[in-house]
Amino acid sequence: MNTEPRTGTPTALTVLTALAPMSWGTTYLVTTEFLPPGYPLVSTVIRVLPAGLVLLVLTRRLPHGVWLWRSLLLGALNIGVFNALLFVAAYRLPGGVAATLQSIQPLFVAGLALLLLGEKPTRWRLGWAAAGVVGVALIVLRGRIHLDLVGILAGVVGAGVMAAGIVLIKRWGRPDGVSAVTTAGWQLTAGGLVLVPLAVVFEGLPPALDLPAIGGYAWLAIVGALLSYPIWFHGIGRLPVVAVSFLPLLSPVVATILGRLFLDESLTPAQGIGFVLALGAVAAGQLAPRTTSALETGD
Repeated sequence: MNTEPRTGTPTALTVLTALAPMSWGTTYLVTTEFLPPGYPLVSTVIRVLPAGLVLLVLTRRLPHGVWLWRSLLLGALNIGVFNALLFVAAYRLPGGVAATLQSIQPLFVAGLALLLLGEKPTRWRLGWAAAGVVGVALIVLRGRIHLDLVGILAGVVGAGVMAAGIVLIKRWGRPDGVSAVTTAGWQLTAGGLVLVPLAVVFEGLPPALDLPAIGGYAWLAIVGALLSYPIWFHGIGRLPVVAVSFLPLLSPVVATILGRLFLDESLTPAQGIGFVLALGAVAAGQLAPRTTSALETGD
């Protein structure tokens, strides 16, 4: 059975891939409003492990050979460590601060792509990456904020970890005949399994969940993992690596829109400028001229 997402033009593929980080933009609202506080590792396991197991059952294929350790490493980077750090940042920082820290990811990707893929970043993309950070900051940072050191470190390291995962996916590609849905199942399962012992030791079981918490976890597991990660990995495999790294800038945009709709958070003129900068950076990152490197043009 072919489980690979069907896409047409590069623009259609970019739009499809963008749906993944847009869905992740709901994490801040769901975490702060519906989930029990103080369980970042447990929340990560609940989000990713069931989704990974479902995909393994659907695809009926396990990694073997070199892909055993590659799947474990990629699962730890893209899923386990990244999501755990994302929840730590979401729990310990205002959503705006956490989102701003994640927006530096394109700069990390540009540096790692140069080191691991030999892709020299253009001034165009570096400039728009910096503009994206400024835009996100204008969107989400307002008023007096509390800066928690652990939360800040979690946000910065999380951006770097996911950047490493993106570049390694591009470097290694996928085994012949293996779809993005299958590799998503491998990585979601691996990422969840590496966190299970840590979650049990450091956090234990969460308290009895009420209906809002159950609904929040279901949303994060189904939309934020089961559906989004196959789309995301498919896009990484076919789009320019630095270009795709701009798409997570959409997460804080979505988070801010949800805050306006559901939490009655007001928007300022500066936030309007931030929206323009962030969305402009996403678009400009896709339109930048490509290099002639085969790694840059996808597999």
